[in-house]
Amino acid sequence: MKQNRALSMRGGLAAMTALIVAASGATVRAADRSFIGPLNANTTLSTTIPPNGDVNPYGITLVPRTTGKLVEGHILISNFNDGANLQGTGTTIVEISPSGNLRQYARIDANKVNCPGGVGLTTALAALDSGFVIVGSLPTTDGTSATAEAGCLIVLNSNGDVVETFTAPYINGPWDMTVADGGQFAALFFTNVLNGTVAAGGNVVNGGTVVRLILETANGQKPRVIDHTVIGSGFRERTDAAALVIGPTGVAFDDETGTLFVADSLENRIAAIPFALFRRDSAGRGLTVFRGGALNDPLGLALTPNHHLIAANGDDGYIVEVDPFSGRQVAKQLADDSGGPPPGGGALFGLIAVNEGVYYVDDATNTLNLLH
Repeated sequence: MKQNRALSMRGGLAAMTALIVAASGATVRAADRSFIGPLNANTTLSTTIPPNGDVNPYGITLVPRTTGKLVEGHILISNFNDGANLQGTGTTIVEISPSGNLRQYARIDANKVNCPGGVGLTTALAALDSGFVIVGSLPTTDGTSATAEAGCLIVLNSNGDVVETFTAPYINGPWDMTVADGGQFAALFFTNVLNGTVAAGGNVVNGGTVVRLILETANGQKPRVIDHTVIGSGFRERTDAAALVIGPTGVAFDDETGTLFVADSLENRIAAIPFALFRRDSAGRGLTVFRGGALNDPLGLALTPNHHLIAANGDDGYIVEVDPFSGRQVAKQLADDSGGPPPGGGALFGLIAVNEGVYYVDDATNTLNLLH
């Protein structure tokens, strides 16, 4: 039985990779051109605050297909704080159209999910082609890191109803997420930031991890975990009074090279984990693609249409563009200089790049914005 499942998994992965490669075959990388450099307009599209008052938008993802409440091209955003602004207590996901129309997609009742510690929705947010949405929870009871618990991954259907909760020793403070989706199978990549962090009481520990989950998502059935692997480990992390916790955050998967990129916040660098779809061991802290420059606590991370990387700075409100192939900084754009101190500090988190520009959340103003 185990052998058949393993064969099925390998066949599914091969099929998923073939789909990804085929889909990316027409991509042309323009390494010598900046994606964000020509973008000089910054438009606020909508508030991200739902009816219950949740604030601090963190996660952001694009809906790939219309089904149920989900509309293709709309943006989903998860809120980390409740209406009293306590971190790790937000329970809502909102759906916003490109024209700025907002509606609540889901409000998760902590009493109805089997999630250690409750619900506090993080930057870990992904929408699957199958119509399911997966969001990470790193909950607290009072908004402080002293009460942070392991949390879980919560699976919702296209109508915003919770259908499954993933808990396991390898899920410990899921902080950000991306997905390589092949339809019948999907590879979910997420970071963890609570491996020994709370016990260290503010001291840095080298416990941050990157995990790959292989999900079966066929025939409209809820996603099922068929394999998991820790593909990155030893990332620096620590608790923080203002940010709750700092550790490996944004992840972006490049389907042309099979590389997963990680925003290593405390090291102020972007790391690369090669062979991310198929590796069976940890790449440790990965290979350094870029360090320093205009990076200033990189949090959200996204791949641009020309296969550059853009990182959202947590400490100054800039979005920084890096060419991972040449290892050079290409551009930077100021997205928000409010909040802080310093100016722009604490404003940016999740972001996604589309042909029209960069959608990003701003938790200083609780808004969804478009840099275009």
